[in-house]
Amino acid sequence: MDRIYLDHASAMPIDTRVFEFAKPYLIDSGNPSSLYEFGQDAKVAIEDSRRKIVDLINAENEKTIIFTGSATESNNIAIRGTAYRNIKEGKEVLSSAIDHISVINPMKDLQKNGWIFNTIPVDSNGIIDLSQLEKLLTKNTVVTSIMYANNEIGTIEPIKEISEIVHDKGKYLHVDATAAAGRIPIDVQKDGIDLLTLSSNDLYGPRGAGALYVKPGLKIQSIMPGGGQERGLRSGTENIFVIVGMGEAARITKNEMDTESNRLLKIRDKLISEIIKIDETYLTGHPKKRLPHHASFRFSYIEGESILLNMDMYGIQIATGSACSSKTLEPSHVLLAIGLKHEEAHGSMVMTLGHSNNMNQVQKIVKAVGETVSRLRKLSPLIK
Repeated sequence: MDRIYLDHASAMPIDTRVFEFAKPYLIDSGNPSSLYEFGQDAKVAIEDSRRKIVDLINAENEKTIIFTGSATESNNIAIRGTAYRNIKEGKEVLSSAIDHISVINPMKDLQKNGWIFNTIPVDSNGIIDLSQLEKLLTKNTVVTSIMYANNEIGTIEPIKEISEIVHDKGKYLHVDATAAAGRIPIDVQKDGIDLLTLSSNDLYGPRGAGALYVKPGLKIQSIMPGGGQERGLRSGTENIFVIVGMGEAARITKNEMDTESNRLLKIRDKLISEIIKIDETYLTGHPKKRLPHHASFRFSYIEGESILLNMDMYGIQIATGSACSSKTLEPSHVLLAIGLKHEEAHGSMVMTLGHSNNMNQVQKIVKAVGETVSRLRKLSPLIK
C-alpha cells in the first residue's frame, strides 16, 4: 500500500539534498571551540549555516542567531531568559490563548515563581483579539509571545499590528514561527519582532536543531549555564551535522518557498472544498488567512483518535490536535479557545501537506475520509 503522508506539521522527512550536504559532518567533524584547523573548519560550517538562517528571516546579521536543540528550547530561552534578565522592568508575561504548549508552560512556570501570566483571547477563527491585547498589556509586561501561525488550525496572525501594540504598551515581542517558516515569507525587521523561534525539522532539516533570533541590543540571560557556546546563551558542544543541515534546509526552503507554497495551496483548497461536503463537517481556522499547506476540520459525533487510526488503515497519516500534546486525553486547548465545546473539539482532523503530496492523491484522500466518517458515525453512541 502506497503511503500518503499528511502530518508534516509534526515531522517533516529530511530532504535528501540536505542530508547529502550535511553527511560529512555526521561522519567526521572537529569541535568548533578548538583552535586547530580541524576545529575551525567546523566553526566555519556553523557560521555559514547562521548566514543562511539570517537570509531566511531577513535578520540584521549573523550575531542575532543562536542555535539550540529544538524549537521548545528556543521558546524557553526566549521567554525565561528575557524575563529573568529584564526582571527590573516588570514581572508580567503574556501569550495568546492558542500558543504552543512550549510557550504556555514556561510562562506557567514563571507564574509559580511570582510573575503574572495572562492569555489573550482569540476569535472563532483563531485571530488574536487586538483590543484585548491592548487591555492586557502594561508597562510591566516584559515578554509577549504570539505564534506567527497556528500549527493546529493554520491561522496566520497579524504580527506587524501586534508588534506595534506590544511596543507601544509593553516591552518585547517573541514570535514562535515554527509552523510558518518556509511556508510564508518572514521578515523580522519589517514585522518588528524582537525574538523569533525556528525549528530545523519544520524546514525539512534534521531533527535536533532549532534557532532563536535575538534582536540586536536585547539583553537575555542563559537558562542553562555551561561552557559558554552560542554567545553564552546555549552552552554545550554544538551538533555540527544538525546545524549544518538546518542551514542548508533554510537555504533550499527560501529558494523554493514561493513555487512550493503555490503548488500546495491548490491541493489544500481542493481538499477543503471536497471534504467540507461531508455532512456536519466544519473547517477549523481562518478560511483565507491560513498556511498554504494546512487543512483542518472537525466532524460531529466522532473522535479524532478513531479518525487517525482508521485513516492509517488506508495508508494515510493525519493528525488530530498537536503532536506535542497527543499523550493526554484532554481536548485541544486551541480548539477550546476558538469556542468549541469539549465534544466538538474531540472530533478534529489536521492535514498538513509537503513535498510528497500531489493533486492525484486528493480523490483517494477524500474517499478515505468519507468512508471513515461514515463508518465511525454508525458506531457512535452520540448519534440519536
